[in-house]
Amino acid sequence: MILLDVDGVLTDGKIYLGNDGEEYRAFFVRDGLAIRLGQSAGLEFGILSGRNSPLVERRARELGIEQIHQGILDKGGQLDRIVDETGLKPEQICFVGDDLIDMPALRRAGLAVCPADGCEETSRFAHYICNNKGGQGAVREVVDLVLRASGRWDRAVQRFLE
Repeated sequence: MILLDVDGVLTDGKIYLGNDGEEYRAFFVRDGLAIRLGQSAGLEFGILSGRNSPLVERRARELGIEQIHQGILDKGGQLDRIVDETGLKPEQICFVGDDLIDMPALRRAGLAVCPADGCEETSRFAHYICNNKGGQGAVREVVDLVLRASGRWDRAVQRFLE
């Protein structure tokens, strides 16, 4: 399973607030395709965010992500609950986070990843630091890495290369 923080991972971390009270965020389309590729190759995905947002719920549903955990301030504890509920081992979970709130989950995950623009602490504890920034292809990079390392890349992209 690949668990993703949202702000700073799936987005560039910016939140735009309109005069009408609406919240706006941009999601990188290649990250979405990567999630679909990963799902087609048997990877599970989840959202683990400190904030609550209807936009995140909507984007996750569009991508077929069922594990959606928002408003989570104890991300390490939530990762433990996900392990208990799914039967996965912590070493079977990749967590991608970019800031201090993500540290407890990064410490528990079998593969801890941060985007290129993650804070100093996440970079220090990450097993892998992306070349791409959050909201600019970091998720795509992680999915590609996991698919290639697990020998699933060719199967996942075959339909596009025929």
